[in-house]
Amino acid sequence: MSRRLRRRSLDAGLPVPKRPYRDSAILYGVLAGLIVVVAYATGGNLLRGVAFAAGFFLLATGWNWWKFRSRLEEERRRR
Repeated sequence: MSRRLRRRSLDAGLPVPKRPYRDSAILYGVLAGLIVVVAYATGGNLLRGVAFAAGFFLLATGWNWWKFRSRLEEERRRR
C-alpha cells in the first residue's frame, strides 16, 4: 500500500476537531515550553533553548494548520 493511500485511510476515520487551529497551537505551545524546561533543567544554554522552542512552535504549528486547511478544503470539495 502506498504512503498516500495509507495516510488517507488513517485520516478518513478521524473526525476533524471542533477547534483544530487552537488545539494544535496549545499542544505545540506546551511542547515548546517543555523544550525550554528541559534546556533549563539540564543546565543548557537557555537562550538557545528558547530559540529552538520558538522555531519548533512556528514550524510545527504552521505545518499542522496547513494540513488541517488542506483537509477541510478536501472535505468541502467532496460535498
